[in-house]
Amino acid sequence: MSTIIFIRHVETAMSGRFCGHSDPEPNLRGKRQIVSLLEKVESLGIARIYSSDLCRAAQTAAELGRRIGIDVELRAGLREINFGHWEGLSWEEIENQFPTEAKRWIKEFPLRTVPGGETYVNFRARVESELTPFLNETGDRTTAVVTHRGVMQYALRRFFGVPETHAWERTAPHGVVIIATCNDSRWKILP
Repeated sequence: MSTIIFIRHVETAMSGRFCGHSDPEPNLRGKRQIVSLLEKVESLGIARIYSSDLCRAAQTAAELGRRIGIDVELRAGLREINFGHWEGLSWEEIENQFPTEAKRWIKEFPLRTVPGGETYVNFRARVESELTPFLNETGDRTTAVVTHRGVMQYALRRFFGVPETHAWERTAPHGVVIIATCNDSRWKILP
């Protein structure tokens, strides 16, 4: 049985702000979350670890790799979507500084791109390019993918048929672990 363990990076000082390609490190709470995360996943038989190359994910993955003795492969394709001019801003700040764009984005997402940001079409293609090889592998292997909320949400909807609201809720906590298994060429998310 193939298994993919999706792990959202731990908390940073930018929690609650648009943090796509910004590159903050885990904060103190995030470092404590790593300890709890390691306890959850170290016994799951992880054979490979892939991670976004952004610091918050890469440090989360590096701690996991050290704990279980596996090297981490950093992948830029596993990055969060680039929020352009909105990077580092709270939603309130965005509404104040970009009122027209904010209203349009809410109404037209995913067709509307954040000013100076990555298009959702490009984001989807990048994520699919990264994850499809893992999903097409056969054999008895467990792979950890340390990444970001947006990547995980898209993967849950696109590859596993999870409804959008449920994907949003399930990926909310920093350090969340979501396990997908494949049996007889059928992938499913464990509860």
